[in-house]
Amino acid sequence: MKQSQQTIATILNHRSIRRFTDQPIDKETFETLIDCAIAASSSSFLQCLSIIRITKPESRKQLAEFAGGQPYVESAAEFVVFCIDFNRHREIYPQAQLGFTEQTLIGAVDAGATAQNFLLAAESLGLGGVYIGGLRNNPDKVDKLLALPQHVAPLFGLCLGHPDQNPEKKPRLPRDLVLHQEQYQPLDRELLANYDNQIENYYQNRSSNMKTSSWSSQITATLEKEARPFMRSYLQSKGLSLK
Repeated sequence: MKQSQQTIATILNHRSIRRFTDQPIDKETFETLIDCAIAASSSSFLQCLSIIRITKPESRKQLAEFAGGQPYVESAAEFVVFCIDFNRHREIYPQAQLGFTEQTLIGAVDAGATAQNFLLAAESLGLGGVYIGGLRNNPDKVDKLLALPQHVAPLFGLCLGHPDQNPEKKPRLPRDLVLHQEQYQPLDRELLANYDNQIENYYQNRSSNMKTSSWSSQITATLEKEARPFMRSYLQSKGLSLK
């Protein structure tokens, strides 16, 4: 298979891995993955993020609890935390004008691009992983454990290791529900209904954690309540999204 085809196949074959073997990731491979992460695009070349590698078992255990009891945070060969970071910029230029919501958005976008580079590079080498947004369940506790200075905040974690499972691929929204031509298009209810049926079949027939649910019902359950209402005050306490 040509290299370009291998790259596309790796992207399209993505699935979250939550169970790992005991095999470690060697130092050279890990450093290569970090280099791939750092190579991601950066808005205005601010490079406003940091990656924190967590290796101490007790720290892993605490982070697993902070994330809502996710055991793979402990069992993965590697666990890293992606943080928005404007402390570095303040160190360089103490008079830096910080606290703008746009800067928080830039940090989140840069972190997402960096993390995706990291994971795609890992998957191309036969590794697997899963993002851990649950760290935002307890941002203050994560912040304290990681000794984060002002203008630095955790966004999400990433478990990484050698897969010990081969879960079914979860269907994504069809192209025609995501891609709009020239202007935003109204929701195609027929396409959505077909996708809901596809998701229901996926959940009912997958090899583990079977359930009855459509995508629309999941969206309803998730968005009928406020999500992490404390995040605004936490970010503001870190000097982020103040204005």
